[in-house]
Formats: sequence, structure tokens, C-alpha cells
Amino acid sequence: MMFRLLNHRISQLQRNLQPDILEYWHTQIIHDAKDMAPPWLQDKISVKQDPYLPMKFNLNISKRAISYYMMALNQNLPQMPLSTQLYFLKVTECLNDEIDQQLV
Repeated sequence: MMFRLLNHRISQLQRNLQPDILEYWHTQIIHDAKDMAPPWLQDKISVKQDPYLPMKFNLNISKRAISYYMMALNQNLPQMPLSTQLYFLKVTECLNDEIDQQLV
């Protein structure tokens, strides 16, 4: 009984990291970020899924638009399943590291 419950929970965590789930959340965050951003920055926010590596997403965001992306991401985090939240928290960490490197 306990093993079945544990197996079910692990399966749920794995399912929430599938490329189609991540693509949905990337699309949702980009849509929300574009809604927040001024019109002249909206075309500077995009994401593209790699056709050969479906777990790889290329974020193409202007430095001026990163704050809108981060706000949209933070708004969407509570609606995400736990494993998807952890994935996007790592995305946030990577973006922050990239920003810090450019400031030095």
C-alpha cells in the first residue's frame, strides 16, 4: 500500500516535468509577460522549444523585458505543480546569474 502511494507520487512528479507540461507553462508565462510589458517590448519576449531536445527551451528576452518575465513567472508559480515550480525556480536562478554576470 505504501509503495503504491509512493510510486504514484513519484509518477506525478515525473509527469509534471514532461516537455508538453513545461511548454504550456512557458507559453503561459510569456503570454502574461507580454500583457504586462509596454507595446514596444512585447516582441522582445519569446521562448522556443528545441525540436531535437524537447526539454530544452530557448528564452529570447530583452534585458529591459526580463522584469516583466520575472513578474509573470512569480504570478504563475502558485498554480504550478511542485516539480514544475522547482523547474521554474531554477530558470529564475539561471536568469539572475546571467544578470549578475553582465553587471560585473
